[in-house]
Amino acid sequence: MLVYAVTIFLSAFLLFQVQPIIAKMILPWFGGSAAVWATCLLFFQVTLLLGYFYSHGVIRRLKPKQQWMLHAALLLACIALLPVLPNPAWKPVNSDLPTLRILGLLAATVGLPYFMLSTTGPLIQAWYVQSHPGSIPYRLFALSNLGSMLALLSYPPLVEPNLTLRQQAWTWSGGFAVFALLCIATGWKSYRRAVEVQAADAGADTPPEAPARLRYLLWIALAACPSMLLLALTSHMSMDLAPIPFLWVLPLALYLLSFILCFDAEGWYRRIWFLCALPVALGILAWLGNLSPSDRPDMRLCIALYSIAFFTVCMVCHGELSRLKPHPKFLTGYFLMVSIGGAVGGVFVALVAPYVFNAGYELPIALALCGALPAFVVFLEPEWPFRRELLGWPAIGAYTLVACLTGYLGREAVDLVKGSLLVKRNFYGELRVRQYNGMYEWDGYRSLVHGAINHGEQYTHPARRREIATYYCESTGLGMVMGERVMGTMQRVGVIGLGTGTVAAYSRFGDLYRFYEINPVVEKVANEDFWYLKNAEGAIDVVLGDARLSMEREPCQDYDTIVVDAFSSDSIPVHLLTREAMVLYFHHLRPEGVLAVHISNRFIDLKPVVERAAASIGKRAMVVETEDDDSNKCFGTTWMLVTGNEAMLLRPRFKHGFAPKPAPWLRVWTDDYSNIFKVLR
Repeated sequence: MLVYAVTIFLSAFLLFQVQPIIAKMILPWFGGSAAVWATCLLFFQVTLLLGYFYSHGVIRRLKPKQQWMLHAALLLACIALLPVLPNPAWKPVNSDLPTLRILGLLAATVGLPYFMLSTTGPLIQAWYVQSHPGSIPYRLFALSNLGSMLALLSYPPLVEPNLTLRQQAWTWSGGFAVFALLCIATGWKSYRRAVEVQAADAGADTPPEAPARLRYLLWIALAACPSMLLLALTSHMSMDLAPIPFLWVLPLALYLLSFILCFDAEGWYRRIWFLCALPVALGILAWLGNLSPSDRPDMRLCIALYSIAFFTVCMVCHGELSRLKPHPKFLTGYFLMVSIGGAVGGVFVALVAPYVFNAGYELPIALALCGALPAFVVFLEPEWPFRRELLGWPAIGAYTLVACLTGYLGREAVDLVKGSLLVKRNFYGELRVRQYNGMYEWDGYRSLVHGAINHGEQYTHPARRREIATYYCESTGLGMVMGERVMGTMQRVGVIGLGTGTVAAYSRFGDLYRFYEINPVVEKVANEDFWYLKNAEGAIDVVLGDARLSMEREPCQDYDTIVVDAFSSDSIPVHLLTREAMVLYFHHLRPEGVLAVHISNRFIDLKPVVERAAASIGKRAMVVETEDDDSNKCFGTTWMLVTGNEAMLLRPRFKHGFAPKPAPWLRVWTDDYSNIFKVLR
C-alpha cells in the first residue's frame, strides 16, 4: 500500500501547492482584486471535476492495461509542457471579461498538469481496489486531503518568504516530473497485479446493490454547500480584511481538514455534538458578516471566530457525506458526485453571483443552505427522533432553529441594499452610493462604499460640491503636495484609483488630471452620481484598465505629481508597491516630481514597504499622518511622499511629516517577490 499512499500524497501536495503560486503570479495582471482568487478556485474545482470524470470513465470503459497506457502518455505530455509560467501575452489590455481571461490563462498555463493531478486520487484508489480485492480505500482519500492541507499551510510561512515566484514555479515543475514518473510506475505495478487477481477471482462474488438516485443527489448537495460557503467566505474575508495568501489558504485548509477527519476514521465526526454546534456556528458567521468595520472585533479574533465556525459547518456537511459513502465498487461515481457538488458551489459564487446579484447575497444563501441541508438529511433517517416524532420537541426545535436562521439571513440580505441610492457589482467588487441628509440641506452628502470601506464623500448642496473631504483634505500629505504648486503654472497629475474623483477638486484651469481606474463601474458612478469630475476646472481624462499595465504602454507623461490611492480599502494591490512599480512612476514624473501614496490601512503596515522600495531607487520618503477632525469632514489618514526633491520636504509646510524608520529586516518587494505576512500589524 505504501507506493499508492506516496503517489496520492505527492499528487495532492502538488495539486494544492500550485494554487497560491499561480494565483499570486497573475494577481497583479488583474488589479490585485480579491475576485482573482475566487476565479482561480472556480477553475481548480471545475478541472478537478473533469479529472474525476476522466477517472470514472477510464475505470468503467478501459481494461487495466489500456488505463495505464493512456495515463502514462498524458503524464509524459505534461512533462513536455513544464515549467508552469504564465505567458505575458495573457495580460489584459482593458477591463472587459476578466473572469474568462483568467480561466483561459489558467487553462493554458497549468490546465493539463492540474487535470492529471486531479485524476490521481480516485484513479489510484480504484487501482488499489482492483489489485487488492476487499480492501477499503477511503483512508487514501483522507491521506490525499492531508497532502493538500500541508501544501496550503506550508506556502505562507515557508515557500512565499524564501522563494521568488519564478523559483516557486521551477521547484513545483520539478516535483511534478518526479510525481509523473512515480505515478507511471504505480500504474504499471497495479496493472500487473490486477491481471493476476482477475485471473484468480473471475466471477467469484455477487455485485453489491447500486445506490438510490436520492443518494446521488445528497452527495452532490452535501459537497456543494460547504464549497459555496468556502468561496463566499473567502471572498468576504479577502475584501474586508486583505487579499493575502494566508486568508486564501486558511479557509481552504480547514475545508480539507474536515475531509481528512471525516474520511480517516468514524470517531472524528461525533454527530450529535457537531449537529448541536451547527446553529451556533452559522449564527457566528451571519453575525460577523453583517458587522460594519467599526463594530468588528480585533482582526485576530475575527479570523479565529470565522475559522472555528466555518470548520464546524464543514465537519457537519462532510461528516454526513462520509456517512453516506457507498461500496468501493461505486467509488469513482461517488467521488464524481462529490466533485460535481464542489464545482456547482464554485460556479455559483464565482460566475453566477457577480453577474446576477447586485450585492453579496451568496454568503447568506450559503449559510441558509448549510443549515437546511443537514436538517433534511437527518429527517430522512427513520431511527432519529426527527423522523419518528414529526411533532416532537427535537423536530420542532430543529425546524425552529432553521427557520430563525433563514429569517435572519433574509433580513440581512435586504439590509445589503437598504438605504442605498445605487448598488452595482461586477468582478472587481460591490459598490454602493448612499445619501445622508443632515439636519439642514447644507449638511447633506453622499458616499461611495466598496464592500465595507468608504471610498469618498461629497456634499450635495451645489455651493459645497467643490469642497474636499475624507482622505484628501488640505491638511493631509496629498493636500500639502498640492499646496506647493506655484500659482499660474499648469500641472500634470496622474492618479491611480478614481473613487468619487475627489482629487480632481485640486485642478485649476490649464491642468491635466489623468485617472487610472480598473473598474468601469467606478467611472460610471463618479460621472453620474458625484460632481467632482464634472465641476473640475482642469481637463480630466480617465484611462480604464490596470494602472501599471496602462502606464507601461504610455510614453513619458512628465507628471508633476502621481497619486497612488489604491489602498484606502483593506484590499492591497501589491503590484503597485514593488520596486518595478516605483521605477515606472518616476519614469513618468519630472525630476522634481512627487509620488504621493495613500497607505491608510487597519491591518497592514505599508510604511516599511514603501520606504524600502523608495530607498532601492535612491529616493527619499516622508510619512504624513493626520487624525479625524471634529466635524468628521476629514478622516485620519496616512500618506507617504516619495521624491528626489529633498529641498521641498524641508519647507515649513511639511514640518509635521517624519522620515519612516529604516526596515533592513524587510526584503525589497519586486514583481517576483512580496510577502504581506511580514507586515501584518
